[in-house]
Amino acid sequence: MANPVAIDRTSPLPLYWQLKARIVRDIEERGLEPGARLPGDHELCDQYGVSRTVVRQALRELEVEGVIRREKGRGTFVADRRTARGFGHALVGTFEDIQSSGRQESTVLRREVVDATAVVARDLALADGERVVEIERLRLVDGEPWALTSTQLPRDVGEPLLDVDLRNVSIYGVLEREFGVQFDRAERTVEAEIVDEAVAEVLGIAAGSAVLVMHSVSFDPTGRPIERFTGIHRGDRNRLDIEVTRSTAG
Repeated sequence: MANPVAIDRTSPLPLYWQLKARIVRDIEERGLEPGARLPGDHELCDQYGVSRTVVRQALRELEVEGVIRREKGRGTFVADRRTARGFGHALVGTFEDIQSSGRQESTVLRREVVDATAVVARDLALADGERVVEIERLRLVDGEPWALTSTQLPRDVGEPLLDVDLRNVSIYGVLEREFGVQFDRAERTVEAEIVDEAVAEVLGIAAGSAVLVMHSVSFDPTGRPIERFTGIHRGDRNRLDIEVTRSTAG
């Protein structure tokens, strides 16, 4: 890093926090792109006159925050930018939600008519064992795995999709434009989970990595549940944006 500004030892701010801020500012001012190599621990110690403990804490927090990535034996690099997912008022599908994030595509891993599990039947208000259309896709942004999604639809809603090219389209969009299906609202939850080995392999991450899991059930204007969706999103490539407004009550 060129021309580092000295750490202010008279400041009430912790040394590691100051170092974090300077690293982030340097990345921004130099316009460093994802993958750019950053100075290592020893170099940062020399540049800023701080201990390795301070450097390690600063880098550890920057890694957790998704600013940098550290590779054992290789060094420290600017991390890939995380894709933001809104969690607000607009009802859109995964494809529509990430259109501005980069070049996107999908690989259809599985598409078939199956017996509904008890959980799927409950969420879609079906009888246990009733047949549903199930679609599993791997979503990629700029060629990199981003999310693994699984969609279940009542057979009368989903069967038209069995013959549609779903590689680069929104299921919401296809159902609305081509088949007149209306989506009115959805109930969604998001949880942080640890990924197992099978899913980790598909997403290109290590088993035990953190992921964001979105569960969603969408309804038509009559209140009928017509789509059940689960999306497993890489924790190192996604963040969740929530917009709130203050209530005037109270």
